[in-house]
Amino acid sequence: MTDSFSSQSFSLEGRHALVTGGASGIGEATVKELARAAAFVWIADINFAAAEKLAGAVGSAKALHLDVTGTESINNAASQIDRLDILVNNAGIGHVGSIEATEPEDFDRLMNVNVRSVYLVTRAFLPLLLAATQHHEAVGAIVNIASVSGLVGIKQRFAYCTTKGAVIAMTRQLAVEYPKTLRVNAVCPGTVQTPFVEGYLDKFHKENKEEIRAELRARQPVGRLGRPEEVAAAVRYLASDEAAFVSGSLLTIDGGWTAA
Repeated sequence: MTDSFSSQSFSLEGRHALVTGGASGIGEATVKELARAAAFVWIADINFAAAEKLAGAVGSAKALHLDVTGTESINNAASQIDRLDILVNNAGIGHVGSIEATEPEDFDRLMNVNVRSVYLVTRAFLPLLLAATQHHEAVGAIVNIASVSGLVGIKQRFAYCTTKGAVIAMTRQLAVEYPKTLRVNAVCPGTVQTPFVEGYLDKFHKENKEEIRAELRARQPVGRLGRPEEVAAAVRYLASDEAAFVSGSLLTIDGGWTAA
């Protein structure tokens, strides 16, 4: 993709975006891609130092301390922003285990971070998103980062599949609730090469890391892990005017996993 093409296609010039969990992984790649599309980006992350460092590197961005599980933190963040056109609900955590191995506290933690946070953050920023048309003709856009785990069953991912299924349901409900004033879509990645995946390998498969990495590649028909930039490009599209007729949709980026 040339700079000329990228500057003219799927442009987000004049738009203000916020990415939760924006300081690393898919969030970091999304921040960079939205900024490359000429948007101003709020990098919302609990790791404020990392968000500040990224903001300095990106330029058209500003760090925002945000604990997506805390209403006080969310309200404080919302009070610092006077306009918002694009919200990317990206922050999330994982868990490995069947229902038998998933303790109530594990389940509650995933529901809190992966589901309740999407509700809290979206609710807090909804007035700004609904007012987006005051700044340009397009309506506000929400892009939720879900997962193929919300579309198919995956062994040893009981809590994670449950939470991502909930994110997909919220995406569709919001799209129906605000059909003419808000566009809401979700991206459903397969396994993507991120610190999130590396943390999983270090924690659960330290002794056979490369063997499990090979298995993760093999379950996606294309034979490799996804790249954060590939997910970020989809977010850019869904946030752009080219996707003006797209709402309530799920965009799978999984190397053919859910098609197999």
